Amino acid sequence: MAKNTNGKPVAVIIGATSKWQADGRNTRLAHGKAVDDSDLPVGVRWGIGGAIAQKFAAEEFFVVLTTRTAANASTLEAAIRTQGGDCTIVELDLSQQESVAAAFATIRNDAGDPHVVVYNAGYLEGRDLPPEKELLEHIPVEMFDTAQHIASRGPFLVAKEVLPAMRKRGEGSFFFSNNSSSLRGRKRMTGQSLYYPRVMMRTLAQVLTEEYSEHGVHVANVVIDGLIDSPGTHALPRARQNPEQVMNPVKIAEAFYYLHTQDRSVWTHELQLTPFSTKPSY
Repeated sequence: MAKNTNGKPVAVIIGATSKWQADGRNTRLAHGKAVDDSDLPVGVRWGIGGAIAQKFAAEEFFVVLTTRTAANASTLEAAIRTQGGDCTIVELDLSQQESVAAAFATIRNDAGDPHVVVYNAGYLEGRDLPPEKELLEHIPVEMFDTAQHIASRGPFLVAKEVLPAMRKRGEGSFFFSNNSSSLRGRKRMTGQSLYYPRVMMRTLAQVLTEEYSEHGVHVANVVIDGLIDSPGTHALPRARQNPEQVMNPVKIAEAFYYLHTQDRSVWTHELQLTPFSTKPSY
């Protein structure tokens, strides 16, 4: 692991890669194979997590890229270094408490206590269920457990690792990358992930806002309300037919950096980003 030898502030991106990157799980599920991303701008090749990582690296942060398997982030790491940024990869399995604890012990030792943590972990559980299995009664318990691990238990474990140091320092940012399913419970349609637990992620953000704002920690839930550009989504018929509905991850990353740089007299605790051509979700 590369070390933060220059003493830069530390930004940790939980889920720095995308299931929609060129060889991501969703990309292979939707297209039956990996896709060619060589014609796409470097800022969109790893979805939101990759764009946020590149943005904070460009702003002179030492960026920690977490992913379940280091190889998933190797090309992103190389891109950041090519751009002159400093970063490292730490493997992290959010379903295992021991993995979360070990990952943050490594981060604290080799990079330092995080100044910014962006929780951007995603999952695809539910997407491959056929139309006749739309109803909740058909959802396997194991699938529900995975969704709970990533959307609810995972951020709780991460919060316990990073918030004490932020509280003692009197500053820090802890942001959640969420989606419109966090706003209210909705029927899961065929091809969609099991996103009910995202409501609990939003609730956790609200609780942490009330508990930690007075200690100088900025907590925010970011509702990303639309289809995000990436190698895997770029080739979807919906994206090709309605390009104005596709969200630019580079601009999403700018929104996260804006939140981090807000004056504490005017903190935003929930931010919803929606393409101009679509109606916002409620």
